Amino acid sequence: MKGIELRIKGKVQGVGFRPFVWLIANEYGLKGDVNNDGQGVLIRFIEPEEKTLTAFLQDLQTKLPPLALITDIQQQEKYWENLPHFSEFVIRESENNDMDTQIVPDAATCSACIADLFDTQNRRYHYPFTNCTHCGPRFTIIKKIPYDRKNTSMSDFPFCPDCEHEYKNPADRRFHAQPNACNVCGPHIWLQDQYQQLSIHENALKQTADLLKKGKIIAIKGIGGFHLACDAQAFHTVQLLRERKHRPSKPLAVIVPSLDFLQNLTPAEIKLLTSTAAPIVLLNKYKVPNLAENIAPNLNEIGIMLPSNPLQHLLLREINQPLVMTSANPSGEPPVLDNQNAVKKLSHLADFYLCHNRDILQRADDSLVRVAFDGVETLRRARGYVPDEIVLNTQNEKNILALGSDLKNTFCLLKQNKAIVSQHIGDTANELIQQQLENNIDLFCQIYQFKPDLIAIDAHTGYFSSKVGKNLAKKFSIPYVTVLHHHAHITAVLAEHHCKEKAIGIALDGIGMGANGQLWGGECLLIEGETCQHLGGLPAVALPGGDLAATQPWRNWIAHLQQFVPHWQTFATKTCSHLPWEPLTNAIQRKLNSPLISSAGRLFDAVAYGLGITETKLSWEGEAACHLEALATQSDFIKENKSTMNIPVKMAIKDNQLDLSTFWQSWLAYDTSKANKAFAFHYALAQGFSELARKQALYHHCKTIVLSGGVMHNQLLRKLLKENLAEFNVLSAHQYPMGDGGLSLGQTMIAANLSD
Repeated sequence: MKGIELRIKGKVQGVGFRPFVWLIANEYGLKGDVNNDGQGVLIRFIEPEEKTLTAFLQDLQTKLPPLALITDIQQQEKYWENLPHFSEFVIRESENNDMDTQIVPDAATCSACIADLFDTQNRRYHYPFTNCTHCGPRFTIIKKIPYDRKNTSMSDFPFCPDCEHEYKNPADRRFHAQPNACNVCGPHIWLQDQYQQLSIHENALKQTADLLKKGKIIAIKGIGGFHLACDAQAFHTVQLLRERKHRPSKPLAVIVPSLDFLQNLTPAEIKLLTSTAAPIVLLNKYKVPNLAENIAPNLNEIGIMLPSNPLQHLLLREINQPLVMTSANPSGEPPVLDNQNAVKKLSHLADFYLCHNRDILQRADDSLVRVAFDGVETLRRARGYVPDEIVLNTQNEKNILALGSDLKNTFCLLKQNKAIVSQHIGDTANELIQQQLENNIDLFCQIYQFKPDLIAIDAHTGYFSSKVGKNLAKKFSIPYVTVLHHHAHITAVLAEHHCKEKAIGIALDGIGMGANGQLWGGECLLIEGETCQHLGGLPAVALPGGDLAATQPWRNWIAHLQQFVPHWQTFATKTCSHLPWEPLTNAIQRKLNSPLISSAGRLFDAVAYGLGITETKLSWEGEAACHLEALATQSDFIKENKSTMNIPVKMAIKDNQLDLSTFWQSWLAYDTSKANKAFAFHYALAQGFSELARKQALYHHCKTIVLSGGVMHNQLLRKLLKENLAEFNVLSAHQYPMGDGGLSLGQTMIAANLSD
């Protein structure tokens, strides 16, 4: 029997793709079948007319379901001997063979399901787990491929007759929606305290809303983990949450019932907030009125999200006010995923627990993005975006696994030309997060049927992620390669932009292992494939106390004063009289636990402390730098659009290094407001690195300059750099974080180049 076989690859499983194919095939009177397998979707037609097939293919690519994405269509003629005789077009059962298809990220509740949720005549009225093929949990409930109900946490919930009918009806939007359920057969919610269940179903929602209005803190089980929720308009309740969570000033995310609670949004911000990923979006504070002042103290932005699942829609409709919605985790640990651990581990944080009995199999934190001056900027990539793959402009023969960094950890799988970066794992200093990293690597290798041929790790030998990589290399009897931290930062941006030309990279962050065991954090690099050449940057400064300096900015202030400022003791006495600064300077002189580092992050800390805008000890990573940027935006140079020509603060270039001696002396002598001094620092740093990058780009004949590293999430600094270097092709990351969350993508590309 003669026919045509179509192999479809991309996001084509769990998104309503087979019923979509069934509908248009029947519309054109085609005969054959469609099924899922490890390769994607396979469509077979018996003796189709060429004109009809062309029309079908046109519709296939232009009328896709909302969550579907086709990356490849392969068509070939086939001759079958044992194929059943088809009098119609049918949907076959899934098959599982070698995996080569995409897993779909969790998707926010679609408009049709929201309508069902609030329709009193609908059988899913107020059912907090409604979904269809256009929305709902995907990645967070999956055990393995193919994405069928038996391979998800929904396997515990057999269909009722009504749900089974929907599931088997190709004309229904819930056809083969694996999490499909209703209040008869599906998961349910309940409210409890530490000791007993208090209410179930709709009563649990109403009671939760009442408790929140009374100032209680509730742990709420979501899609990818538990959240802690409280009234975002009540200062004292927010402060109570901060005290319990030992989070004195780190900003808290807020969920609002609808866009009506926001103002002056741009079309791009609305698009992000209402996208299927439903991330937290950083918005200027004036766009979010009537929140407690202690939601994001000393910052210009607040992280805002809309309800992304039916439970949140119901709760926010019931309470009709903004709520804090922050991850529910004891300090330093990953967010809690299951009910038993929630009650056990969150008893000192939450008053009550809104739970459900659908298991979360894969943790997925809320993603964090902003609409910046140069496009969308991703700061944390997880729920809604993972595990989307990126197609790279490389044809790699080896399966490469990259382990990322120890902070903001992600890992990456590279198979042929497709890279899959994991969700945000976090700080691997914690044993539970270490275990989660190893478990997630096992899971990704299992569901993608991925066996690595080569491991890529950070050059820092003390990183836990590097130890994991070495252990895996030993387990599989395969080689591993070490990659310089900042080389990976720059290469990740080049990979995202599909850019293979040599480039000058400006890599600014806190700390990373550089060449010859040197600690870097403020570098200008020449990047050409697998090679990385150091061209200059910030001078090396003592890091007194090692890791302590990252949380105690006064240490960096003293180190910079001592190295660059004559008569520095006067400033030290004035600003650190309550601190043991003299023993610290002795330790620096004697080189005791004071390694040298060229760190932009620690320079920001020193400047912030010198301005008196940070505490002696920081409570969250990047706190000093974020406060410094927020203060700088209040300067006359921005608010009054004052000319920068007469700013007396400079960072000239001497021997390919930024001259911090001249900077500190001119900055300390600059008699102006704190806001103007904060801006002057950003201005001088941008001028210095722009001059250095321009000089090196011209010398090495580079047209492209890349900005990366965690410090580049500073919009003011990045904007000044891009304005100064406008004659070049200046690239920064958009889909992936510029901080360590994007590092693993760069590592895979470097390893691929090394293995060519």
